[in-house]
Amino acid sequence: MLKKKGLFISLLTGLFCFFQFHSFSQTSKKLKTIIVDAGHGGTDAGATGQYENSLRSKEKDVTLAISKKLVAELKKQLPDLTIVPTRTTDIYQNPREKADIANQAHGDLFICIHADSGPLKTARRQIGTHEVTRYHISYKGKGRKKRKISTPYQVTEPVYEYYKLPLSIKGTTVYIFAAHKTSDKLKAIMKDVGDFDIETSSDSAYNSFNFDTPEGRVLAQVYAKRYQEKSDRLATFVNDEIEKTDRPALGVNQRQKGIWVLQATNMPAILVETGYINNYDDERYLNSDKGQQELAEAITKAVIHYKQQLESPKSGK
Repeated sequence: MLKKKGLFISLLTGLFCFFQFHSFSQTSKKLKTIIVDAGHGGTDAGATGQYENSLRSKEKDVTLAISKKLVAELKKQLPDLTIVPTRTTDIYQNPREKADIANQAHGDLFICIHADSGPLKTARRQIGTHEVTRYHISYKGKGRKKRKISTPYQVTEPVYEYYKLPLSIKGTTVYIFAAHKTSDKLKAIMKDVGDFDIETSSDSAYNSFNFDTPEGRVLAQVYAKRYQEKSDRLATFVNDEIEKTDRPALGVNQRQKGIWVLQATNMPAILVETGYINNYDDERYLNSDKGQQELAEAITKAVIHYKQQLESPKSGK
């Protein structure tokens, strides 16, 4: 009897979620608010240029410069949208604070700007020579009379200096939250950060839907999957736009190590590793007005494409 009752409840829950999902999937979602996050900041410098002849640039400065240009470009190309930067100055914000800013602003998209790096190889080169005293060891006598004799002599040895080689890899990579981190995304969806905006008409009775119920948890899982699909869609558009420039587009990836701001934001979210700060060409590109503006324009074009597809009457996602 208990099994039948449990099965009946599960069936009802499934039907409820189906009709709920069906109701809000028939209307297109309007893109209203975009959060732009400049990675790192303040005491957290992020990656730094460390190879020989690098600009010694800091990731926190590069991300802030690119983010400012991205915010300006989004406002210019999409004047009807609200664009919210997480920071506009060199301040430290922990990832939880960044996620809270995005959630409290009821963002529809979260775009995080970073610069990549990697382990550097050490090389050496000869810069001169120096004289070193060494000793030739010999022995004289036998038995108890045997004694050790050290005879000094001079040798010339090379003098080396060690330095870091720049990375050979360069280009832009886009990340979305990993599938195995879906539980964190569910927590963000179900967290009490204000009314959750169900994708229906504005007068829907479900705009204050309670996710802390059995049917709500199922619906939250639907949203987590949908967010990942939307994140992947935007990330793909960004990668496509990067390919149209002269920069290498390294594809869309999921990091095995979680990225908090991607998991803890209850909206589609991407992280753009704009370039490798320890690559000679990339570092100069990321520090140039031309490079920063080109990246801002490429990401903006991707957002416009995403918005057009999202708001198309034929779009069911």
